[in-house]
Amino acid sequence: ILAGVIAPNDPNPSPPQLENKLKPGFWSDEGVPGMPLGTDALGRCILSRIIYGARVSLSAGFVAVAIAMFLGILFGTIAGYFGGWVDSLIMRFVDIMFAFPALLLAIVIVAVIGQGLDKAMIAIGVVYTPQMARIIRSSVLYIKEMEYIEFQKAVGSSNLRIIFRHVIPNSVAPVIVYGTLMLATAILDAAALGFLGLGAQPPTPEWGAMLSKSYNYIVGGAWWAA
Repeated sequence: ILAGVIAPNDPNPSPPQLENKLKPGFWSDEGVPGMPLGTDALGRCILSRIIYGARVSLSAGFVAVAIAMFLGILFGTIAGYFGGWVDSLIMRFVDIMFAFPALLLAIVIVAVIGQGLDKAMIAIGVVYTPQMARIIRSSVLYIKEMEYIEFQKAVGSSNLRIIFRHVIPNSVAPVIVYGTLMLATAILDAAALGFLGLGAQPPTPEWGAMLSKSYNYIVGGAWWAA
């Protein structure tokens, strides 16, 4: 939130300051004042890009988890509440998605819908949907057998009213807890897609994309870039 206040420099100066290309940081007398972690191949302040990259990566994680929670609650509630062939159909599709490694499935989705940070967030959200659906389904299976649900059916409440007024509010707590734990993994997956060139695109200061452009300097003398 406060990246614009904390960061000492513009993460994407225009035009690029090529005269400051791959300058070291505070540990060397050759460093550029005001750039304590050195500069990258385009003369940009690495510290500022890390700080702004935190904004991008956290945003990607939150959005991806929000997508997964929305889709997971939707399909998990439908499967758990209605049961029968609806439950079997949704859960078999979930099982198929579980058969693929998460990152590989995300790469496939990005390859289909296109590259970019927004596409990467959608892909990660879809990949995490089966886990959310499983969790919410298990809660709904328990909640729908409670007496107050039977009472609502007895007085003629519609399925939509029962689902949105009673089932989801009482089933969503485990999903919220699991979503907070999933946030860290979503950030790593977004960085992985960025590293592979499928997520955030330059010059966006995203951690994975930054690393993909700088890791080869580790053995080239400018190790600080990575």
